[in-house]
Amino acid sequence: MLYVFVNYNYSPDFTSPESWIKRTTGYTELLGQLSENHTVISIKQINYEGIYIHNGVQHHFVNLDRKKTFFPHKINRYVRDLNPDIVFVHGLHQPLQVIQLRALVNKKAKFIAQHHAEKPFTGIKKYIQRLADPLVDAYLFASKSMGLDWVNRGNLGSPQKIHEVMEVSTLFHPINKKAAGLKTGVNGNLVFLWVGRLNENKDPLNVVKAFLRFASVSREARLYMIYQTEELLYDIKQLLNASPHGSKIILVGKVLHDDLLYWFNSADFLLSGSHYEGSGTAVCEAMACGCVPVVTNIDSFRMITDNGRCGLLYEVGNENALLNALVQTQASNIKEKQKNCLDYFKSNLSFEAIATRIQEIAARL
Repeated sequence: MLYVFVNYNYSPDFTSPESWIKRTTGYTELLGQLSENHTVISIKQINYEGIYIHNGVQHHFVNLDRKKTFFPHKINRYVRDLNPDIVFVHGLHQPLQVIQLRALVNKKAKFIAQHHAEKPFTGIKKYIQRLADPLVDAYLFASKSMGLDWVNRGNLGSPQKIHEVMEVSTLFHPINKKAAGLKTGVNGNLVFLWVGRLNENKDPLNVVKAFLRFASVSREARLYMIYQTEELLYDIKQLLNASPHGSKIILVGKVLHDDLLYWFNSADFLLSGSHYEGSGTAVCEAMACGCVPVVTNIDSFRMITDNGRCGLLYEVGNENALLNALVQTQASNIKEKQKNCLDYFKSNLSFEAIATRIQEIAARL
């Protein structure tokens, strides 16, 4: 089969194929896995034009020099001329583009659209989404319940089109914990890690408040916080300065993505306070290293943790619920949880597992 992946968004900050592929390893490696059994072409707008081959995948880069392309005639004709069997559209906020593309390509081509954390449209955009819906043969969501919410809201028409497939994966893997600790400077018997922005959706304040209470009853517990943005950093520092246990939370700041391999392998547990996630890249990366997630009970995290079997789930924004989960970690069989994480990652979250699932869905269309 010929798979053509279409991304209508423009990323002008990327000026070379290598820079884009490195930035999107969590997805481009998946295309490479698919290319072992199929021909795979990826079309993307960056500040570069040309064809670049990587891991058996043909990356076709175009540059329309436009941030938003509502009438992408050039890209759609490009796709048409490739005569694809499967058209794979990134994102569910492109209904107008999908309508135009469907009118051009081979009628036998099947359309798959992948959810990338978008929220359902309202108003006139919702109406356009409904017009595009009959033209799409399958929708991929990290959690099936997330997709069914789109159906219940009336944005999509059929629950039969909703398929549960993880959005991204990782090349991270387990390494010796002591060796990782030498790289990060982390040591201890009960190490927690935070990786994420310090914004309201990630809810670091609730995590910090609960952890400070937990630290009062656990001498060994330490929380290291890695973050790329600092929206709530001042408030966090205020909490730490006001607590006698503030030193048990270490504000690391920014870390290169490749170095996260060592941090995930240095920690026992990953903490998250997210109110909403389209999937959960950091949780996936942590599990690939055997780092056990303690995360909010939201749709995507239920899927990633196999409904909590691979970690612990707690109610969003509930400080007491998180405290209870933290207390449970002291009695957890960490080795068993780590094995659950690694096994589930391999069978459901790895590039191989995702590629197999996509192929199975495409074959049935």
